[in-house]
Amino acid sequence: MGQDAYMDPFSATFYELQCKIYVLLLGICSALKLSVPSHTIHGIEGQPLHLLVDYNFNITVSDIQITWMFEGPSKHAISLFMSVNQTLVSDLEFQHKFTFMPPNASLLIKSLHFSDEGNYTVKITIVGNGRISASEKIHVTVDVPVTKPVVYTEPSVGVTEYKGNITLKCTVRNGTRVIYQWMKNGNPIEVSTNYSLSANHDTLSIVPVVKEAIGNYSCLAANSVSAMQSDVIMPTIYYGPYGLTVNSDKGQKIGKVFTFDKGEAVQFYCSADSNPPNIYSWIRKAENSTHVITHGRYLEVASEKVTEKAEEYRCSAYNYMTGKRDETGIFVVIIPIGPAKMTQKGKYLSPLAIITGISLFLIVSMALLILWNRFQPHKVIQKKLQSRPETDYRKAQTISGHENALDDFGIYEFVAFPDPTGISRVSSQSGTGSDVHCQDFHGTVYEIIRQIPEQHHDHQDCT
Repeated sequence: MGQDAYMDPFSATFYELQCKIYVLLLGICSALKLSVPSHTIHGIEGQPLHLLVDYNFNITVSDIQITWMFEGPSKHAISLFMSVNQTLVSDLEFQHKFTFMPPNASLLIKSLHFSDEGNYTVKITIVGNGRISASEKIHVTVDVPVTKPVVYTEPSVGVTEYKGNITLKCTVRNGTRVIYQWMKNGNPIEVSTNYSLSANHDTLSIVPVVKEAIGNYSCLAANSVSAMQSDVIMPTIYYGPYGLTVNSDKGQKIGKVFTFDKGEAVQFYCSADSNPPNIYSWIRKAENSTHVITHGRYLEVASEKVTEKAEEYRCSAYNYMTGKRDETGIFVVIIPIGPAKMTQKGKYLSPLAIITGISLFLIVSMALLILWNRFQPHKVIQKKLQSRPETDYRKAQTISGHENALDDFGIYEFVAFPDPTGISRVSSQSGTGSDVHCQDFHGTVYEIIRQIPEQHHDHQDCT
């Protein structure tokens, strides 16, 4: 115990040992409780800082003593002030800088300076049936907020992929203990094959430059009391051409072969990924000769200009910054319009067109069926017979011997056989099987029936 009496009264070990003694002897160690919101508080240079401290006890006391101590970088502890029963006894050196905030044990630092950075310790001692003490330590940092960072690019002009490097540097005008974080398209950048960072991460190097490095870069600068992000910057990277293709607004494309109808004009256009944009030219290959026919992305070809059934055209893309060139070819085939072509085009009918065609077919079929049922031949004949004058019916009765001309109605078949003499032979088959004189008849079936007397049953030859 004698050795412990000479220990630092603010030592946590001493407090724990003292607490254990009180627990054993008095059993009132928990009678005093001291609390702080945080053991580390970040302050802003030139701004006030409030160190909140709260305490309570559950015993009867006669005296309360509160002491604040400060320990700076020199590790030398100095007393700021002492309060006994809310009577403040302060050092004249610090009375204008610090303010005690009763009824609790809080401390107000009126204006922070870098010299105020360090450890602040508060100790509370209460005297009642015994003497109890408790203490807490708060570490205070002082920083200057960062200003908005600015990113500089080296070189300031564009860089060709695989031939150059890019360096991005982030700077702030004000700020202490700044931490830098690089962002690409809003996502943090980590060290990789193409990205490297300086020791404090304020410089980003892209080595070597590749097309995939294209993006929006920004720098985030932060410290304990602030954070600011720079404007977005997009370095210029020259690349390409990549993915050269040829397409058309008409015709059918199968691989590199374009087919279109004779008499049809078609327009082709080149496209490739490149920065800066490519310089395009079109080349025609025919009869073992090659020559440039036009410059630019677009080429219009009319079928009458295609002298052969198939001709080859080539598109060339050139990037003057990278010095790279790419070329691709197509074959133009002229197909005459015919049944096969119409069938081929029919394959591309839309489902709506197919449904419409089927619907029209069904409607027409139903209309024809209704007309057929309404205007059948025997109904027409019957209608004509009914419309004949009464004298015709009587005449038919006299010739045929029937009571009513309708009794002669039936199905008759007339067959004409050519004769060497030029006279046609016509056989008529009725329910009786009689033959009539062969000649060309022009008139209604009823008139034909009138030529068949009922009393003639003998067969006659056409002469």
